[in-house]
Amino acid sequence: MEQVFAPLPPVPDHPRLEEEILQWWEDEQVFQQLRDLNRGGPKWSFIDGPVTANKTLGVHTAWGRTLKDVFQRYKALRGFDQRYQNGFDCQGLWIEVGVERQLGLNSKHEIEEYGLEKFAAKCREVVARSAAELTRGCKRLGQWMDWGNDYFTFSDTNIEYIWRFLKVVDEKGWLFLGHRSTEWCPRCGTSLSQHELTQAGVYQERSDPSLFVRFPLLDRDREYLVVWTTTPWTLPANVAAAVDPEAQYGRRENGEWVAVARYPDETFDEVLRGERLVGWRYRGPYDHLPAAEGIEHRVVAWDEVSLEEGTGIVHIAPGAGQEDFDLGRREGLPVLTPVDEAGRFYEDYGWLHGTSTGDAADQIAGDLRERALLVEAGLYEHRYPHCWRCDTPLIWRVADDWFIGVDEVRQPLLDANATVEWTPPHYGKRMDDWLRNMDDWNISRRRFYGLPLPFYPCSCGQLNVIGSKAELEERAVEGIEQLEELHRPWIDRVLICCESCGESVKRVTEVGDVWLDAGIVPFSTLGWQNPEWIEGGYATGASRELSHADLPDHAYWEEWFPADWVSEMREQIRLWFYSLMFMSVALTGRAPYRQVLTFEKLLDAEGREMHGSWGNLIEAEEAFERMGADVMRWLYCQQPTTQNIRFGFAPAEEVKRRLLTLWNSVKFLVDYGNIGGFRPRLDDLEGGPDAELQPLDRWLVARTSQLVADATRAYESFLTVEVVRSFEEFVGDLSNWYIRRSRRRFWDGDEVALRTLWYALVQGVRVISPVMPFLAEHLWRKLVPDGADSVFLAGWPEERKHDEDLLREIGETRRIVRLGHIARQSAGLKVRQPLRRLVVEGARLSDEHAAEIRDELRVKEVELGPVEATELRVRPNLPVLGPKLGKELGAVRTALEAREFEELDGGRFRVGEHELGPDEVLVERTGKEGWAVASSDGVTVALDTNLDAELELEALVLDLIHQINSLRKEQGLELTDRIRITLPAAQKDLLQHEDWIKQETLAVEIDTDGGSAEPQIAKA
Repeated sequence: MEQVFAPLPPVPDHPRLEEEILQWWEDEQVFQQLRDLNRGGPKWSFIDGPVTANKTLGVHTAWGRTLKDVFQRYKALRGFDQRYQNGFDCQGLWIEVGVERQLGLNSKHEIEEYGLEKFAAKCREVVARSAAELTRGCKRLGQWMDWGNDYFTFSDTNIEYIWRFLKVVDEKGWLFLGHRSTEWCPRCGTSLSQHELTQAGVYQERSDPSLFVRFPLLDRDREYLVVWTTTPWTLPANVAAAVDPEAQYGRRENGEWVAVARYPDETFDEVLRGERLVGWRYRGPYDHLPAAEGIEHRVVAWDEVSLEEGTGIVHIAPGAGQEDFDLGRREGLPVLTPVDEAGRFYEDYGWLHGTSTGDAADQIAGDLRERALLVEAGLYEHRYPHCWRCDTPLIWRVADDWFIGVDEVRQPLLDANATVEWTPPHYGKRMDDWLRNMDDWNISRRRFYGLPLPFYPCSCGQLNVIGSKAELEERAVEGIEQLEELHRPWIDRVLICCESCGESVKRVTEVGDVWLDAGIVPFSTLGWQNPEWIEGGYATGASRELSHADLPDHAYWEEWFPADWVSEMREQIRLWFYSLMFMSVALTGRAPYRQVLTFEKLLDAEGREMHGSWGNLIEAEEAFERMGADVMRWLYCQQPTTQNIRFGFAPAEEVKRRLLTLWNSVKFLVDYGNIGGFRPRLDDLEGGPDAELQPLDRWLVARTSQLVADATRAYESFLTVEVVRSFEEFVGDLSNWYIRRSRRRFWDGDEVALRTLWYALVQGVRVISPVMPFLAEHLWRKLVPDGADSVFLAGWPEERKHDEDLLREIGETRRIVRLGHIARQSAGLKVRQPLRRLVVEGARLSDEHAAEIRDELRVKEVELGPVEATELRVRPNLPVLGPKLGKELGAVRTALEAREFEELDGGRFRVGEHELGPDEVLVERTGKEGWAVASSDGVTVALDTNLDAELELEALVLDLIHQINSLRKEQGLELTDRIRITLPAAQKDLLQHEDWIKQETLAVEIDTDGGSAEPQIAKA
């Protein structure tokens, strides 16, 4: 007989199976077929957040990539036309720092000596190599994208669109050059923006020097202010000391002034309110250095002085701290900037010249000690910001940076965010909080390989902002002929004509914040305001030969903007999601996305962050080889996106084990279908088998329809965890109820049972295919010989109305079975031991379902009625009932203890005038002797545990059948093979049930042999 289904091995080899499917997809151009199939359908616009092209694919990056692919695949199955454009982030410090390390460079000066042209070429090499590796990894993960037409943020086109945005910002009056104290990385030699500091890993625990220092007062002999600092390098820049004007300050016997609240156990010779100290003059700790010459140090009032730590007197250095800088502006304080871009002291700081901020700490402490100004020194544990690119501790430094003012756009941003649907919803509130409190956007960086800011300030006072390459070419007076791409050093050589005075003007040397690069992509990739479609028009400048992406026209942008959906990690709320929102509102006045899905961090299996130095980092390649992409995707998708995921090989093995239930169910159908010559009917997928179905068949059809409905709802809500949960419950029901309850029908080749099982499995495979595309594709090709070539070309299963009453009935039946098993376990009775009677109270059952319960629990009869074989104890559920009853709780508790209550249906009880619901009481039922009892939610079952000779003999027969069938498996017999059984003489009594044993084991003959200690089988 011809076999319709190709046989399946006992377990799947996920990595090998996936490689075969990948090759088949490539050979058959399945993805392109899908795109062609959906072209012209309803549009679903997804914009990919660019992955930084400086690495290979890691398992942490693969989480986000999986989620994106899951929902794009789902929408494709629903017939939506999509763009599938992948993105690469290509410039900025992530790229620069890696190249520096590769070349052994350690400073900006060394980069300049190496040569900016060669450095730019190296950066591009890294991007090209990494983009190729990331593409390979994402393809192996199963992500379908329009590979080869990717967007690269360092393309001239992308840069031009940012220039256009900056010109608009300038025209609105939001662009300005600010003189501020900003977070600064001394290693990278540049400032950071506020939102960069919100990224994971920026704030780290560290120990810093803790110094308590005396400032001698000039007008009070032998008296001192005592200040505290954890940044000793800022002391040479001190210009003031701040006190809380409302607090009490005391003078110790040795002349030291501190806040009384900080030293409650001390006694003071004099106590004054802080306002009385304001104006006191003191000698600074480094007045003898040239930088401090002429500085008059004084005490100022400040409401922000902390009385929780330190001395209550704050050392103020406006050139080395943002709050200090703001206070200095208010008080008219001078600003000393002690260190250069590399964090090393300037020449006018004397013996400190050239010393880094870190190295200066011990030297300053030693110097202060020698001059009797150091009161105490120690270490201070705290969370301190580090550079997110090179991990260097940050400093504060006064610098001139380019900013975009946010005050005028703050409310429009909030209004735009109100139109967005966030998953989970509370992250929308986090965006609101950020928008309400964000500072002006620092967009400039003093680096090399990045977006060149198109700012040309003229000595006449005119700021020339270039909005496009065409404008640059039109206004250039020098250097335009050598402009290879819009990057340094080539752009630096282009001079333009000032539009105000006509003089030649040079560009500022700064490059832009990388979030400008990523924030502009809904405009640059979709062709906003572009008059005509340009083939390859996006792949310009540095992205030439790396991509073939077109630059669409404005009509295309109107079709695809805003994005229906975007997804990235939660920390991107203040990064990519923010920059997208800011730039879109500035340009169009509306949000760039309609729905957002965020997710948390990926940790190792023990809950620790993954680091190469810790030995717990898992590369995606290793994970592909050891667990397979489908298992990885399952791990990602089973996790609520509001929680960190624990990723590792042990959790992967558990996923493999759970997936075996699906595999074994399909194998069961394949094996018995081939034995029975079953050929599936494709029409069954439209609405279920059009045959005379038994009740269990009707239940599985309804259960399958329920799965489709539940999964559809979960996909539409972007909740993969609910997809996985629904699917696992469905497969468990199919395997543990339908297949197990129908085995006899499959043995007999019942076509209706085979059709019903085939329908359920194929629909299940379709539903789960976005989550685990490889296994789903493999099983589809095994199960559907006459349908669409690919499960992804078959569309989404139709959601049909299902029989809720039948599902409830079977649910109730299975609940009784579960309680029966619990009662068996409590009595120590194995499932293969038949029993006489089961009594069920609190449930309604038809005769049909009572028969199912008899079979499942191996009882001779099922009786519906009150359970007399129990002792009942009821206690109040205090957390629920206490607030409801208040003072009357005591009386109700006493009545329950005295068993003065009436038991009602549905798990309810009446105590006096009070009716208590099932959630308001704790019910405990214990069986009387000879009975095992279990109860839950108002349903009680009681098993008669008394055994007689007949029941004991049947248990021995069932043990034998189990033993014989295990021997069949051990000997590798086929399902249809007939056998001969030889029993030990001691088991001769079991032959009273000879026909039963033969039927269950496919035996043609049973003999007894006094010389054998164990049953023996042989193929007939």
